[in-house]
Amino acid sequence: MVGRARELGRLREWLDAARAGSGRLVLCVGEAGIGKTRLAQEFAGSALAAGAAVAWGRCVETEGAPAYWPWRQILKSLSLDPDKVLTATEDRFRLYEELIDVLRTAAGSRGLVVILDDVHRGDEPSLLVLRQLADQLADLPILVLATCRESEPSAAFPRFLPDLLQSRSAERLDLSGFGLDETREQLPTATERQLTNVHEITGGNPLFVREVARAIADGTWQEDRPPKSVLDLVAARLRRVSPDCCRLVQAAAIIGRDFRADLLAATLAVPVGDCLPLIDEAITFGFVDQVGAGEFRFVHALTRDAIEASCATADRANWHRGVAEALEDRYGHDLSEHLADIARHRAQYGETKVAAEWMIRAAEDAVRKLAYEEGVRLYKAALKLNTQRDCRTQIALGKAAYLAGDLQECVKAAMAAAEAAPTPELKAEAALILEAVPDPGINAGAKRLCEEALAVTTDTALRARLTAQRSHLAFYDGEQERLDALSREALALAHASRDDHALTEALRARQEACPGPAGRAERLLLATEMLDLAQRTDNARAAMWGELWRLDALIESGRLAAASAELPALKVAVDRVGGPVSAWHHDRVAACVAQARGQYAEAATIARRGFDRMRLVERAPATGAYFALQIALAGHVGVHPDAAAFASQSFDPPPRFATMALLSRAYLLMCMGRSDEADASYRQAGPIESWSLPAFFVLPGYVYAALASAGLRHHDDLALLIDRLQPFRGEHAVGNGVASMGPAELAIGRAELTLGRFDAAIEDLTGAVRRAESAGAPGFVAEAQFQLATALAERDDPGDRKRAKPVAEQAARLIRSLGMTPYAGQLAALFTKLDDTGGSATGLSPREAEVAGLVAEGLTNRQIAERLVISDRTAQNHVQHILTKLGFANRSQIATWTTRTTR
Repeated sequence: MVGRARELGRLREWLDAARAGSGRLVLCVGEAGIGKTRLAQEFAGSALAAGAAVAWGRCVETEGAPAYWPWRQILKSLSLDPDKVLTATEDRFRLYEELIDVLRTAAGSRGLVVILDDVHRGDEPSLLVLRQLADQLADLPILVLATCRESEPSAAFPRFLPDLLQSRSAERLDLSGFGLDETREQLPTATERQLTNVHEITGGNPLFVREVARAIADGTWQEDRPPKSVLDLVAARLRRVSPDCCRLVQAAAIIGRDFRADLLAATLAVPVGDCLPLIDEAITFGFVDQVGAGEFRFVHALTRDAIEASCATADRANWHRGVAEALEDRYGHDLSEHLADIARHRAQYGETKVAAEWMIRAAEDAVRKLAYEEGVRLYKAALKLNTQRDCRTQIALGKAAYLAGDLQECVKAAMAAAEAAPTPELKAEAALILEAVPDPGINAGAKRLCEEALAVTTDTALRARLTAQRSHLAFYDGEQERLDALSREALALAHASRDDHALTEALRARQEACPGPAGRAERLLLATEMLDLAQRTDNARAAMWGELWRLDALIESGRLAAASAELPALKVAVDRVGGPVSAWHHDRVAACVAQARGQYAEAATIARRGFDRMRLVERAPATGAYFALQIALAGHVGVHPDAAAFASQSFDPPPRFATMALLSRAYLLMCMGRSDEADASYRQAGPIESWSLPAFFVLPGYVYAALASAGLRHHDDLALLIDRLQPFRGEHAVGNGVASMGPAELAIGRAELTLGRFDAAIEDLTGAVRRAESAGAPGFVAEAQFQLATALAERDDPGDRKRAKPVAEQAARLIRSLGMTPYAGQLAALFTKLDDTGGSATGLSPREAEVAGLVAEGLTNRQIAERLVISDRTAQNHVQHILTKLGFANRSQIATWTTRTTR
């Protein structure tokens, strides 16, 4: 192999790492003809010689391949039935996981090389599989080599390339043209003048050079009339074959880059035996290679392109018809792999109506196989071929687009379907394509469709579903009163209809209308009804929703042990439903329970797992839930790097969640010691009277605001927030089962303490301790005890210090056992203040004691300055004073002393 020793060496190194369990995704990038496939072939041979398994999948140049085509080929090359693997589930992300499990099994202990050739031409479902696999490759004994061009991408590939390159396992391997020495190896008989000229013309492109070498060898090279491209050379060589061979390879080019002799013979309406000598001639002239028994492939995609371009218009049309008829005849027993190809050939022949019917069949097959994006493409192609308004095809397109996450296309299709609907039932079906989302633009269209359908629909079950849909839209618009009325109406209609589908949707709408503590009792009744429905209909998804609602209510009421006991039942339902969305629902609730119970490491691990599962499917809810949990953790165990990255990035939340996002971000920035930025985020939320919080986030929103205001010393806002929090006494601040901020009295007490209302603060913080203990939330017990001891020390009435000391000691024990490091410095300052003499026996001031605690945490002077909102020089002076007063020589001694004195 000429000129690729370095690249081949790197591939072998990556293969060694993969076989040791550290897989790789290698994106081999280069222009057409640069040698990507040739390098892959050489590497495949090397991998086989080393004992690894190798599987190939090629993405095709034409649009007639079925969904997941490269993966189907890979499964076949591993002697597996792709139909069994790719149709084993009704959830496509579970399908992806099962496919990855198959590859993991195939790799075994020897390792596996998966080669995806021309992945820039891959269909979107195939690229989704690759992205899912890329996220897991780092822990698998698999190397995926994907060859691609950046300059000729498909519509989908540019959207996937950044994610692929950013995966932990990704490596990029760029191929450039050969230098003069490598070109000389390809042209050993050329003169130096010829060599220089050829290198200048071809840019060292190996395929171009090879075609020039062939032209020099057969005497057709004209130095004074150099070709502009490989296509020119191929076309010139085609003129030298026999007329029958020319006709044969042209018909083969219409079939595609890969073709079978029997299909080609049927297309030409001649016996297979008549084709074989002509195929041999094509091989001799370097147009095709034999790749299996009766199976052939053009040597390069550009070769096929050049030959297809040489076809006369009438011949091209007739061959397209011939291929379509041959495919229908030969594969009539199972056309699933050929539906889109038949449609393409019929369309190219000009049979638009027939082609549209085949396109619809291909789209239906793609959606059945969970290849929703391919279904969207095929439905759109069918509608383009058939200019008549087709309501049912538009509905099918809208449903496929919704499942693919293409909401803009979904809206367009739903509106077109509603406009073309000949009956009220179809108008209702068109309106129900869309679901409410946190996007006002999308929801405006959905609302219009819903109201238009309700105006003409009389069927009770359909009206129940449409009213439930309208209720969801009211939820996202913040129309709480309308939401209540609509959801009640939807549930009444569903009960009257005795339709389980309508009842499922109506129960979900009503549950959404009963947020917060005031609606908890009804939500528990709705959960019971949903679970009864699930048992009656054997509906796993209904069981999942019922379990989720029950768990949310238990967490909110502080019954954490009961919530923990319910998690296995949710897991059973989630496993039956399958897929990353249902698994994420389990993970977000399980993480919330763990966080509330002080199991911080477990909570962080589960939450990250859920985020990784969900972010590729629905990024907005995945991000919201994960960072809500991280923000809750930040107050107890410090700021995780993921949370710090979130705080630092610019973000544009949906309008309905904008206030909540600003308040929670302000609190997170306070935890990071970035008070100026925290203040800016808080002020962006506007005056309290203007805040718009989703009903289920009202209590957590006020808690975030109170904690941020306390840290920022916004006393006027604190007084208002205390009033806003009064109705929530006795409740726990939990936002829809994603994170707990503890008893409401804890936030109220901290706000009162900041305002100097010591008597009220002590009473509320005492209550917060009791409520957190009753809930089984040790982290919030520790926090409430610490704040209670602080309030007693600040009030400093007779007996307060004596009462505060054991409370502080209990808090310190819990804080140490739970690893609540942010409290270390504050504890040191508190114990100094509580010293019986009224001051520190060591002579440290309260601020110096606090700095000593931060030194014990391992913070640098700059980090201490950021935490305490002081200058670097002031922090340095404090540390020096501590060293002087305690007679120490270094920071380690301060840390040891602080740990001992707060024990």
